Amino acid sequence: MPDPSRELLHGTLEPLILKCVALTPRHGYAIARWLEDATGDVLQIEDGSLYPALYRMEERGWIAAEWGTSDLGRKAKLYRITPAGRRRLTAVVAEWARFASAISKVLLSV
Repeated sequence: MPDPSRELLHGTLEPLILKCVALTPRHGYAIARWLEDATGDVLQIEDGSLYPALYRMEERGWIAAEWGTSDLGRKAKLYRITPAGRRRLTAVVAEWARFASAISKVLLSV
């Protein structure tokens, strides 16, 4: 049986990444760890999902990357949100709130 959290993650990874880098610029590994920590380890973000998403988002202009230094003092590519990414995040959060509300009305009704 498929992992339900993986199925739910489909289509939500990009907004989750936008939220993460809206807080502070981070490198890929730090993004994955933050998302795992923020979800109580419900979401396990694999490199095969994370990096293609980061590249797509960079191409769309939602994030920008620049070389910097990680917390461990190593050279790392840091991702930050752009103004277009902030607009996208705002729109997706509003869309998600409407969607979650509608689903909750059905699933939580007695």
